[in-house]
Amino acid sequence: MFTCKNQSCGTQWELSEVVIKDEGQGPLFRCTLCGARNYVERFEADDGTVVYEQIEGRPLN
Repeated sequence: MFTCKNQSCGTQWELSEVVIKDEGQGPLFRCTLCGARNYVERFEADDGTVVYEQIEGRPLN
């Protein structure tokens, strides 16, 4: 589960509800409600599946 880091928003999203893309500053998703950029890090699990984790403390742009 991901949480929008915009202080006035804070909406929680499942991976299936967000679109993760790279806008030139690394992988992120934009909150559908407020448009804030929320950065994530991409990992590969031992079984080869792709896993994303939200980066804490990355500033909003």
